[in-house]
Amino acid sequence: MSDLVKVEIVDRIMIITINRPETRNAINYETAHVMAHAFEQLDERDEVAVGVLTGAGGTFSSGMDLKAFAATGQRPLVPGRGFGGLCERAPNKPLIAAVEGYALAGGCELALACDLIVAATNVNFGLPETRRGLVASSGGMLRLPQRIPYHIAMEAILTGEMLPAQRAYDHGLVNRLVEPGKSLEGALALGRVIAANGPLAVQTAKKIVNEAKDWRQSDMFDLQRPRVAPIFASADAKEGATAFAEKRKPVWQGR
Repeated sequence: MSDLVKVEIVDRIMIITINRPETRNAINYETAHVMAHAFEQLDERDEVAVGVLTGAGGTFSSGMDLKAFAATGQRPLVPGRGFGGLCERAPNKPLIAAVEGYALAGGCELALACDLIVAATNVNFGLPETRRGLVASSGGMLRLPQRIPYHIAMEAILTGEMLPAQRAYDHGLVNRLVEPGKSLEGALALGRVIAANGPLAVQTAKKIVNEAKDWRQSDMFDLQRPRVAPIFASADAKEGATAFAEKRKPVWQGR
């Protein structure tokens, strides 16, 4: 793995750290492709249950590296995966954003592409693209109005002003607020809770929740039924029930 992105596994959790603190973890073309490889590894490695995305040096990400874009003309997009190798195709496994400092523009869109967000109390989220004559085309305009009230989302998108962590938390964008410097610790604590659960069940739950956004109400149970049937017939389901009856922790097999 390149020094642009650091990967570490702790307690079945893969920590993916954007490591360009000198640019406030701005994403250039090479970094995006290294990130994409890390997300592929997250799904491929059986010993990993959950991912955490964070940034080095006290900030999450300032978005696209504008200096690199001006110099090369290359946008940090990965075919089939989008900005940062994430925004258009998330991993199958749960991904938690551990946010410090700033999550701006593409950095905010990376956080929005994650399944859960743990943020320090001094964090500022923001989609300032309109201030540069641009738009938040890597998911900001699509995801933010789904996560927080319409008018609040529109204020952030149209004005380009910051959305402080407390306000983001109050509107349900952030799962947990922690003291500055503690977001990774908080994300790992949340990740351990998820990693203790049945891996097939967790991945299927994530898949259904995301797919169901496009289902008609009249079809939703018919569409869900074939997706959950393998879970109830799995060895893990039997192990979960047996472990409960025997008052012990389950030993998951992932099948």
